[in-house]
Amino acid sequence: MGSPAFAVPSLRALVGARYNVVGVVTHPDRPSGRGGAIHAPDVKVAALELGIEAFQPETLREEEARERLRAFAPDLFVVAAYGKILSRAVLSIPARGCVNVHASLLPRWRGASPIAAAILAGDLEAGVSIMEMDVRMDAGAVIAQRSVAIRPDDTTGELEVRLAALGADLLVEVLPDWYDRRIEAMPQDESLVTVCHTLSKEDGHLRVAMTAAEAERAVRAYNPWPGAYIEYRGQRMGIWRSHATNAEPDKKPGSTTVIEKTPAVAFAGGWLVMDELQRVGSKRLPGAAFLNGERGQLAPEVGLRD
Repeated sequence: MGSPAFAVPSLRALVGARYNVVGVVTHPDRPSGRGGAIHAPDVKVAALELGIEAFQPETLREEEARERLRAFAPDLFVVAAYGKILSRAVLSIPARGCVNVHASLLPRWRGASPIAAAILAGDLEAGVSIMEMDVRMDAGAVIAQRSVAIRPDDTTGELEVRLAALGADLLVEVLPDWYDRRIEAMPQDESLVTVCHTLSKEDGHLRVAMTAAEAERAVRAYNPWPGAYIEYRGQRMGIWRSHATNAEPDKKPGSTTVIEKTPAVAFAGGWLVMDELQRVGSKRLPGAAFLNGERGQLAPEVGLRD
């Protein structure tokens, strides 16, 4: 069970390890992009390449959908970024239970956006947890974990690729011993739980209250989605790459200047130098090229979220 690119390495690893993957459960095909063309989930594309049946229910709450799952006669559900809470009725279907490949070092960052949350918080490491599933979100006992350092320039998209591969490798490494009960999962320490929310487009709007360091982490955390942005001359302007300076601005947050021939915005504790920008409907530009287009005359302020 999974939908985005993060889940594909786990699917391929299971097939490569010669597990009998009898079916894939993923989201329905949906429109995306400016033209609204219909796109299949990444996991469905991979499943069809592997010759595996893909089941795409809108919901698993209906008995008809659960009957379809029972028809697979599964020993085990493996879940990776499926994006839906599984009910007790669904979790009880496979004979051996359900395991999840989660992109955090549980109990830190339970929830839908653990990679972005780790970057936003300034965590020094991220990781993956292979865990047993129960009806509570990401609260099941942990079978195994593995960590990686978060690089100073990591975006969510870049870190996700590494964690997806790490999770797939760890999954096939520990699954045989867990399945045969040679290793036991360990309960999570509830006193250490942190939770992250589902991201929305509005989360990308940089805030007045941020420090320059927090704004720089937000740019990385929201790349590729929802994308960090400010309002510039009344329009949304995306920021895809940036770096923060330690020089304390003598202007209020949202004020602009030019640093190293690149546009910069004032935040508490420093300036956010905007190395790659994108106007709505335009291509991404290096900050210096954007400044040339403005003929060196930046708007004195940009719009930040309260």
